[in-house]
Amino acid sequence: MVQHPPDGFEPHSRKSPLTDPWEPIYARKTPDRVVLGLVVAEAHTNSRGLLHGGLIAALADNAMGLSCGQVMAGRGLASSGLVTVSLGVDYLGKARIGDWLAVDTSFVRAGRTLCFAGAEVIANGEPIARAHATFRVHTSSSS
Repeated sequence: MVQHPPDGFEPHSRKSPLTDPWEPIYARKTPDRVVLGLVVAEAHTNSRGLLHGGLIAALADNAMGLSCGQVMAGRGLASSGLVTVSLGVDYLGKARIGDWLAVDTSFVRAGRTLCFAGAEVIANGEPIARAHATFRVHTSSSS
């Protein structure tokens, strides 16, 4: 059972009403990605005591969107926000209470109007899901 996040993770600073009940959520930022993580707790599980697929989808969407923003900022591409156009998740395994969960963006292709990303969801070092998404890039001149 994991008690603390691995080195390099700090409390995630971007809060939202959706993710508030899932706190504490952690993040590790690099120039090309934002990795999100948490220790699986009862509030994250379904009726069978396993990590809920909806939480996996929401965290993957969040991590990929943040990673797109990170890459775009690093390339000097202006954006006032990203909106999810499509999201797909393949569930490969399971996680239980006490497992360390990390959502790591594996690629980002950023353009002026769309950003594409993929992610791997890992529990205790084992992949349990993979995701891909397309985001619409909004700029201050976009309607």
